[in-house]
Amino acid sequence: QARDTLRRAATDFTPVTQASSLGAEDVVITHIINELALDIGVFVLDTGALHPETLALLERTRATSRAPVTVYRPAQEAVVQFVQREGADAMYRSIDLRKACCGIRKMEPLARALDGKKAWITGLRREQSAARAEVPLLDASEPRTKFNPLANWTWGDVWHYIGTRGVDYNPLHDQFYPSIGCAPCTRAISLGEDFRAGRWWWEDEAAKECGLHVKKKTEGAPA
Repeated sequence: QARDTLRRAATDFTPVTQASSLGAEDVVITHIINELALDIGVFVLDTGALHPETLALLERTRATSRAPVTVYRPAQEAVVQFVQREGADAMYRSIDLRKACCGIRKMEPLARALDGKKAWITGLRREQSAARAEVPLLDASEPRTKFNPLANWTWGDVWHYIGTRGVDYNPLHDQFYPSIGCAPCTRAISLGEDFRAGRWWWEDEAAKECGLHVKKKTEGAPA
């Protein structure tokens, strides 16, 4: 099903691109894209705050991927001004400041990465969190179609694929980091915690998205 979803994306929605955080789900998708020789590029947002392990995997991926891997970085001046104004630990002080940091480091580069694309591909899975429990394989509710080829995969499915095919992955996963983002905003999780419990762990559960995959609420919809 994942292969069929990716084939459809490549056939019917060109130009299309994969958004990769270099997490376990994303390396699986990139592997399938390469295996099927699909006309799908890959992009990574280097926020300037990624773990060294993530940056090392990025370089290995760029060196080995058949599909082109493009890196987008935030506007350096915007990052410098934000840190000078709010401090390096601003994200811990309020949700608004954390989202402002995400806006500079992720959302603005994302807009450039998606410019001119008909669709994009993500590693969202229903199992990841309550907020993602109804993720569809194809989401046409936004102006730009989003494909989620692993929507119905389990965490076990992801690791079975990685293990049986020898896919390179981020070693932080072996240290109980199922979801890996920027270093200041990611921690290891404990047994029984939600997959995304290590992301923005100091915030209320309802706030835990950076904006990349937030649905715009329709008028009158519950908050």
